[in-house]
Amino acid sequence: MKWVRFFFCIGIVAMLRPARVSADEQQIFQVLIRTIRASDDPAVQVSLMKGMLSGLEGRRDVVPPESWGSLYEKLSRSDDARVRERAAALSQVFGDQAAVEKALNDVLDRSLPVDARRDALGRLLNQQNREASELLVQLMDEPGMTVDAIRGVAIVENKKASQLLLDRYSDFNSQQQRAVIETLASRKVYAELLLNALKSQRIERGAIPAQVARSLTDLLGEPFIDVFGEVREVAQDRTKVLAKYKALCNPDALATASAARGRAVYEKTCAACHMLYGAGGKVGPDLTGSNRANLDYILLNSVDPSYDVPDAYRTVSVLTVDGRSVNGVLAEEDARRIVLKTPEQPRVVIAKEDIEQRKISPKSMMPEGQLDQMTPEEVLDLIKYLRTTQQVEMDQ
Repeated sequence: MKWVRFFFCIGIVAMLRPARVSADEQQIFQVLIRTIRASDDPAVQVSLMKGMLSGLEGRRDVVPPESWGSLYEKLSRSDDARVRERAAALSQVFGDQAAVEKALNDVLDRSLPVDARRDALGRLLNQQNREASELLVQLMDEPGMTVDAIRGVAIVENKKASQLLLDRYSDFNSQQQRAVIETLASRKVYAELLLNALKSQRIERGAIPAQVARSLTDLLGEPFIDVFGEVREVAQDRTKVLAKYKALCNPDALATASAARGRAVYEKTCAACHMLYGAGGKVGPDLTGSNRANLDYILLNSVDPSYDVPDAYRTVSVLTVDGRSVNGVLAEEDARRIVLKTPEQPRVVIAKEDIEQRKISPKSMMPEGQLDQMTPEEVLDLIKYLRTTQQVEMDQ
């Protein structure tokens, strides 16, 4: 009977997902709440609340069901930490100020696991909580929270924190510096600070990845191009560029290249977006089963990734009503929200009511000219790695 009830609950969760809702949302909430209240199984309670949170993802100021308050009191006293956490997260979405205060305290509580603190921070920022945004400056000093704090500056506009990112740029490690650049390219007001840093050479031109340069061109236009230079389009001289790299990647040169070094190049330039051998990002296609033995195939897709890009991997650019710019590929969409996959974050949820402008580009998310930013040795090592048939140890 326990398992019958469990699968019944999972079915109800599936109904909650906005794309599948056919009944009034409040009625579905009431069914879920009654089922949670009737269950003594923490696994069932957690699964149902996880489904509710998924259905409410990206939404703010949701009116709570009438019976939620009394159920929350019960769940908040559960012996199971997962139940308490999910219940608090739902109450937060429902605008419960006590739940918001608890989340703020959790963010600062160093006795909690860092993942729990990161989750609390993410939920607060996605709710556009200003108090959480004000905590970002001090969270940058904590190694386990630094990257989340840097990226959080993109979610809620915070001019003080954005200036601090530039002031502390040289103190951050390479991963953190990359997060700083990507964050400063997320809003026009931040991008102007970054442009001034480029002008004064506080930040080097080479620190701007190709896809970020594309975003900055969209945000700032000519002033950015005047400083950075034109973001080159390769389509018109594709044949010439391909011939250049085909000549570089001759059999003798590839024979002396290192796949182990190439894996390190891949991790730095490709792994954020592509899966290979079961690891990596999911923004672009999984490369494991692709035609990697074919040198022409690799070079064409590296030199001109927008040559023949499937619709599923076209760039979706969103500008929110509060000025945040997000570029990614569409992962999910329903009547209330869209979910984008970006090189920086695997899942960015944006409520449709928060979207001021949305456009689809014919271009791939993969930037052009990546090979031009590498040394000839790095190109050869990368190609050698991409043509492997099994994973190799990485040369650090």
